[in-house]
Amino acid sequence: MSLYPSLEDKNVDQIVKAEIGAAQLNSALHSAPVAAALASGGAAAAAAADSPYAGLMAEMSEFDSAFGGLALDQSALAVHMPPDHVSSWLAQYQAAKPVASVTPATDMGIMRAAIRQGVREVVLAKDAAGKLGIAVDAWDKGVFVAFVWKDSAGALGGLRFGDQIVEINNQTVAGWTAKKTLKFLKEADGARVQIAVRDRPFMRTVTTQKDSTNHCGFIFKDGEITDIVKDSSAARNGLMIHHQIVEVNGQSVVGLKDKELLEVVRQSPMTTTVTITPRFVYKHLIKKIGWKRIKGFMDHSIPMDI
Repeated sequence: MSLYPSLEDKNVDQIVKAEIGAAQLNSALHSAPVAAALASGGAAAAAAADSPYAGLMAEMSEFDSAFGGLALDQSALAVHMPPDHVSSWLAQYQAAKPVASVTPATDMGIMRAAIRQGVREVVLAKDAAGKLGIAVDAWDKGVFVAFVWKDSAGALGGLRFGDQIVEINNQTVAGWTAKKTLKFLKEADGARVQIAVRDRPFMRTVTTQKDSTNHCGFIFKDGEITDIVKDSSAARNGLMIHHQIVEVNGQSVVGLKDKELLEVVRQSPMTTTVTITPRFVYKHLIKKIGWKRIKGFMDHSIPMDI
């Protein structure tokens, strides 16, 4: 099953595939070998040609006269054969991966915003002050990154807002409180802190295509999506209200003023990928951090760990 960055990509790809399939079917059914065979020897000769119906025609050739001149060429058979027979034959021309797309194959926004499955390892070293530059929050027996200080070891190591920490220095942290986790990090050897992370489990990405006015089709206030423009790319691709925008093309926008966030969206390319999380999840993660700290010191660098 094909995966598409956006609904626009899916529609374009399916249109192109349909055109390619029709052209290939027409070419195969009217190929030079088949035409020559039909001209020289009727249905029996055509059966020898490379055709999806060659075997069937070979079996029927001996009954040619019994059909009273009924057309038995490939085009006629294709019209009356079950669609799944034709479709299975065309499958070799239609690979699972998309053949056409409005999104560049090397789109950096999608790659940087990717929420990967599985666990990745991050190795950090504390700064001169003995800090890693992160704050954590505990929720439902999990420990999550709730704050990443700009230019800190955590930021440089690729930790991101909403990441789940599952292990620190080979110690499983499931069920730990935020206080216990921070104490363990504080006491860890500053030269090497090994952290196992699961990418942002409460978040998802939505890729949109801008229109001619440079709009994706959503309205936000305090970073929360409050409305979706009818028939816009945001609407088509399933963006929802009451969700917080936490990244744009993989870049954290947590703590940005609406004016700053709007500028990030405006400066993004035509294909724009936003990472969102339910508003209540966002509020839970930041409630103990303090809005002043988030606005002044949250990491907003463009991620490079792709």
